[in-house]
Amino acid sequence: MRYEELTIEGRNAVLEAFRAGKTIDKLFVLDGCQDGPVRSIVREAKKRDTIIQFVAKERLDQMSETGKHQGVIAYAAAYHYAQVEEMLQVAEEEGVPPFLILLDGIEDPHNLGAIIRTANLAGAHGVIIPKHRAAGLTATVAKTSAGALNYTPVAKVTNLGKTMEELKEKGMWFVCADMGGESMYQLDLRGPIGLVIGNEGSGVSRLVKEKCDFVASIPMKGDIDSLNASVAAGVLAYEIVRQRINGR
Repeated sequence: MRYEELTIEGRNAVLEAFRAGKTIDKLFVLDGCQDGPVRSIVREAKKRDTIIQFVAKERLDQMSETGKHQGVIAYAAAYHYAQVEEMLQVAEEEGVPPFLILLDGIEDPHNLGAIIRTANLAGAHGVIIPKHRAAGLTATVAKTSAGALNYTPVAKVTNLGKTMEELKEKGMWFVCADMGGESMYQLDLRGPIGLVIGNEGSGVSRLVKEKCDFVASIPMKGDIDSLNASVAAGVLAYEIVRQRINGR
C-alpha cells in the first residue's frame, strides 16, 4: 500500500472531501471569513468533530501547495482509522486476551510510527490514540512504521479516559509507564491488558494515570533518567510478551 499525506485545498475540494466521508484530521480556515461556502465547510467539520483552527492568511499561504487555497486547507489522514471494537474482535477470534497500546499525547510522528511497528511485532491487537494534541496517521508515521501500519489497526478516540472506562467494563485493565511506579518485573502483566504510554515531555496525564490499575517503571542504571517514548513502549510491550509466553 502506498501512503500519501493528503493536503486538500480550495472550498469545493474540501467540502466534497467531507461529503465523500474522507477522514479529515484538521481544518484550517481564514480567520474572519464568514461567507456561505466557508460556513458550510465549518458546519460539516463540526458534525464530524474535526479539529478546526482559524488562522491568518499568511499561515495559509505558507501551508498552501497550490497557492489557490481560497481560505481553507484540510489535512486528510493518510490511512483509515479502525474501531476499538474491531481490535477486541480480533483478539476474540484468536482466542487470546486482548493486548492494546494506548498513547496519551504522543506528538512526534516518528515515535508514533515506531510504536506501531513495535505493537505489530509484539502481537498487540491495536493502538489507540487521542484526537487532540497528538500525532495522526501521516505519511511520516506510515514510513517509520516500516509497513506495520498495513497490519496493525489504529483507532482515534475523542476521550482516552472514557475509552479506558468502557474497556474496563469489558474486563480490561491498564498499566502505564512512569518513573515513579513499581518495577515492571514485580507486576503481573498477563491477561486482557492495555499499555499506556505518555507524552514525550510530560508523560502520562494525571486524569489518564488515575484510571490505570498499575504504574510500571523500567529499571535504569545510567546517568540519565528517562527513555524515549517509543523505546519505553518497546521495553514494556516485550515484558508483557515475556510474561504471556512464560506464564510470568
